[in-house]
Amino acid sequence: MSGRSVEIALVKAGRTKIRYPAELLADDGVRLTVRAPWAAEGVRDFGFVRFEPGDVFTEHYWRDRWYAVKEVRSGDGALKGWYCDVTRPAVVGADGAEVLVEDLDLDLWVPADGVGVLRLDEDEFAASGLAAADPEAAERAVRALDELDALGRDGLVELLAGRADR
Repeated sequence: MSGRSVEIALVKAGRTKIRYPAELLADDGVRLTVRAPWAAEGVRDFGFVRFEPGDVFTEHYWRDRWYAVKEVRSGDGALKGWYCDVTRPAVVGADGAEVLVEDLDLDLWVPADGVGVLRLDEDEFAASGLAAADPEAAERAVRALDELDALGRDGLVELLAGRADR
């Protein structure tokens, strides 16, 4: 199973935000791990990190958790940090060829040194209307961001290595 290609489909507010191919590294039935090059065109400079051609993302998706965690490395292998997306649990297609992930606006950045964890896009989340449209999902999203924030400050690497029971 490892080494085959899958397509990641990231949707937001009912429309596809981006689709890209990735290499399947592992799938234990709960957590799916893939590797993919930076999929967008050009450079995306967030101010606190730049994503650019040559960057490699090792992405972890869970079928039972409301987030995805993406380890970001430069083309030369240097760790930039972890970009964490608050999402609904990932849905893997019946044939295993597609991973569907619904972005819920909230994000977290954990720099490589672990100092200065940043909560992102809370204003977008508030403006999204999710709290009114689906209060339970909105509550799960906020709890997921809080969990990621705590993990980012203490133990994110352990979660990804499979040693944390969270």
